Amino acid sequence: MKEELIKLASEHGTPLFIIDHAKIRENFRIFKKNLPNVQAYYAVKANSNQEIIKTLFGAGASFDVASYNEFIQIYEQIKSFKKAEKDFFIWDKIIFSNTIKDRPTLKKIKKYKPLVTYDNAEEVDKIKENCETAGLVLRLKVPDTGSQVELSSKFGAEPADAAGLIKKVFDCGLAVEGLSFHVGSQCTNFDNYAGALQITSEIFNEARKKGYELKIVDIGGGFPAAYDSAVPRFEQLAEVIESEIARLFPDDIEIIAEPGRFMVATAATLVSEIIGKATRNGKIFYHINDGVYHTFSGIVYDHWIPNFHPFRSGKQQVCAVVGPTCDSFDKISLSEQLPANLRLGDLLYTVNIGAYSIASSTKFNGFEGAKVLHVNN
Repeated sequence: MKEELIKLASEHGTPLFIIDHAKIRENFRIFKKNLPNVQAYYAVKANSNQEIIKTLFGAGASFDVASYNEFIQIYEQIKSFKKAEKDFFIWDKIIFSNTIKDRPTLKKIKKYKPLVTYDNAEEVDKIKENCETAGLVLRLKVPDTGSQVELSSKFGAEPADAAGLIKKVFDCGLAVEGLSFHVGSQCTNFDNYAGALQITSEIFNEARKKGYELKIVDIGGGFPAAYDSAVPRFEQLAEVIESEIARLFPDDIEIIAEPGRFMVATAATLVSEIIGKATRNGKIFYHINDGVYHTFSGIVYDHWIPNFHPFRSGKQQVCAVVGPTCDSFDKISLSEQLPANLRLGDLLYTVNIGAYSIASSTKFNGFEGAKVLHVNN
């Protein structure tokens, strides 16, 4: 692996972000193998690179989009379809899972009869006014304790308000297609899923008793990527989900999910270069040509813990690795075990950096960020 990374860095320069599409396809297969009855909607926000979308489209994925621009990225894959096929794909394989949508977006997607989420009464009125063709999915607030990124503080209707929000939609002449939840990103507390499914089933079954024909249960994302051996295995979580769904829900429902991180986190490697070396307060600082405003943005936005691996061996000590910008905030890590003898021009590589990295990269200070290289696509 190291020899190949050195070769690629020599050919393409650094920082170099290498996306392995074989790994993306493998992750998709693992998801489908362990949750065969769940339709996987890739959460585009995790990594919106168009080639990733193309690979997952080819593998048979559906898509979870948060904006009109993300929708257009998916539309690029189907623009050559005949109108009927195109309309069916949008209706069947895309969900707008952002619970708050602006009016222009709703007006633009109205012609597609989209599937959209909501979690409040104001959103129902907005959808009715601007996109009455939509099918609605009510997003519920559920436990997300212990997840890497908690979401319930911003999204989700209180379960006690669910019945009223479902009734309001039908009273407006629209239809609630189903219920959704999200247990938080990188969820390693599997009790969150069990609790969320229990809450959802009670609301779902009660709505059906009232005559509302709900048919979709969206179990969201949060499926843990295998960053290291301490992360619980996805196969174990899949067993919990499968058994709880069978226990709690009728057989005639459609189960969908929104995996993002799970599909792409382990599918990318970054090669960066040491561009400066200094000793500050007795600690070696390695300055590299990537940072928290760029590929390492997941440290800020995603609570991601970085990793660095050297190509040169030597006695290790605690070092700092910092980014290239003039902002003192641009410190990637202040406690990395690295050889003290690394030199200017030496390379470092970082694994499992495929999710929430280049997706939130900026051009702060005029730095362009990493070059993206696709392999096995």
